[in-house]
Amino acid sequence: MTTRLNPYLSFRDCAREAMELYRSVFGGEVTFSTFAEFGASEDPAESDKIMHAMLTTPGGMVLMASDTPNSLEVPSGSSISLSITGGDEVELRGYWERLADGGEVVMPLEAAPWGDTFGMLTDRFGTAWMISIAGRGSPDHRDVPTG
Repeated sequence: MTTRLNPYLSFRDCAREAMELYRSVFGGEVTFSTFAEFGASEDPAESDKIMHAMLTTPGGMVLMASDTPNSLEVPSGSSISLSITGGDEVELRGYWERLADGGEVVMPLEAAPWGDTFGMLTDRFGTAWMISIAGRGSPDHRDVPTG
């Protein structure tokens, strides 16, 4: 088995909604397991909370998440951003638009000094994202089709 690094996000009561948003942005399949399914909490208020969710996209991205139990604090994630890079301008701009909807643009998606198109945002669930589209000189760049 190949070793992979997979982002795992923690939420307070909105993991299902966040993962549904990410599925709508990136496509793919998302699975959910609740605390009740695994008998992981004696607190009835936590029975429908998400103990584990996993999104697997057609492009091979894997994103995981859970709701934090009431007895624990939600970890602060202000020092972490999820970064998506690639050359498909249409695809990446689509991700940007859908993630920015209801969120906050920190740095607009625009030409960067190093030649790529780059932007930063925080989505409506508080997750920080960086999007980088390979510059026109890069072999990975694919333009937005015209007409």
